Amino acid sequence: MPRKHQQSQVLVVDDEAVVRNGIGRVLERNGVRVKLAEDGERAVEALRGDSFCAVLLDIKMPGMDGIAVLRHVRSNYPDTMVVMITGYPTMESAIECLKLGAADYLVKPFRVEDLESILFNILPVPKGRNGDLENGRRGGGDVPQMVGKSPAMRNVYTRIRRAAPSDSTVLISGESGTGKELVARAIHGMSLRADREFVPVDCSALVESLLESELFGHVKGSFTGAYQTKHGLFELADNGTFFFDEISNLSLNIQAKLLRVIQEREFMKIGSQKRVKLNIRIIASTNRDLREAVKQGTFREDLFYRLSVIPIPLPPLRDRTEDIPLLVEHFIRKHGKKGRRENQRMSERAVEVLCAYPWPGNVRELEHAVERILIMEDCEVIEPKHLPAFITRSQGEFDAFSEEVHTLEELEKRYIRFVLHRTKGRRQEAARILGINRKTLTLKIRKHGLLLL
Repeated sequence: MPRKHQQSQVLVVDDEAVVRNGIGRVLERNGVRVKLAEDGERAVEALRGDSFCAVLLDIKMPGMDGIAVLRHVRSNYPDTMVVMITGYPTMESAIECLKLGAADYLVKPFRVEDLESILFNILPVPKGRNGDLENGRRGGGDVPQMVGKSPAMRNVYTRIRRAAPSDSTVLISGESGTGKELVARAIHGMSLRADREFVPVDCSALVESLLESELFGHVKGSFTGAYQTKHGLFELADNGTFFFDEISNLSLNIQAKLLRVIQEREFMKIGSQKRVKLNIRIIASTNRDLREAVKQGTFREDLFYRLSVIPIPLPPLRDRTEDIPLLVEHFIRKHGKKGRRENQRMSERAVEVLCAYPWPGNVRELEHAVERILIMEDCEVIEPKHLPAFITRSQGEFDAFSEEVHTLEELEKRYIRFVLHRTKGRRQEAARILGINRKTLTLKIRKHGLLLL
């Protein structure tokens, strides 16, 4: 029995009346409100005068064609999902539509089941079906609560709500420590796969040979040391959600194999010729600019467009400082319980000092700082003098150099150098304090020339 979408309105644009009206009847039968347009110009008029959660759009139309309308929608209504319809399918046209931001496409003639499948993937679930992220209500599974009421975070919440009910791939971008895995888990927890597995893999943690075996599994005897058949993480995630953390670290070889998994929804174990069917939702994250990586030849362009159907950029903490008091309060509750320090609180002046610090390690660094303070300080009220020295020292530096402008890169370099000095060069410990993995720290050390210091 199809689920109903009474809260949704969809615009159907096709110059063939039979197709246009047929799609309209299927949508209305599923409880969707529908508006019809017979060409691109009328579609633009409809968009200007009403609100739509999705547009089903024919590519080939007289006058303003579907590609032009798609460009208009993505530029002016970025939260509106677009599904392209074509009777002349080519790989070039499909890739172009995906590049321009289409969520999916239908090939004429298509079955009602195909239309309904895409419909249920792109339309939001009716109110009350899934949790309200901002209020901490959960749609299923252990979904961590997101903290923050800044405009930047409200925009993130909106994108998560839109993304969660669909099976479209999501690309979460942001600096290290901004909470990319937290967002991925929130999407999974509010999705229809919430009662299934959420399987994360850190793409920077394993060498290529091990990563391939971990992902796909292998059969007995497929390589030296393969003493028994092993099931891979893809099989573990079947019917659930697979999360590629820091996907830019994948080799081009693994990228090509992942692209086939996304396109064909099947894979082969290492050493096997048998194809295994797969039903998973893929979410990826990156702290790099993947467009730049594509230009540099280190990331496949076709994979980038497959992954970024729904992009969710996360703001760095320095761009949402109004959320820092809320985050501090949240972390005091969280870690205070573990250390029996529930009665501790942060003075207003101490919070102001925290808000003035640039937090290159973002939310993760803030959490580690609060946790350390709670462990090390016995006072009931935490004052600026109780804060870590690197935070108060940086505050002094900012006061002393108020006439001098420092770039973010220079601040990052200074902070990494300070932490390395504090940990006596122990990179694993320094990476933990900074809230990044050891490989990322090594790259930053080389980038800033700190190997010479």
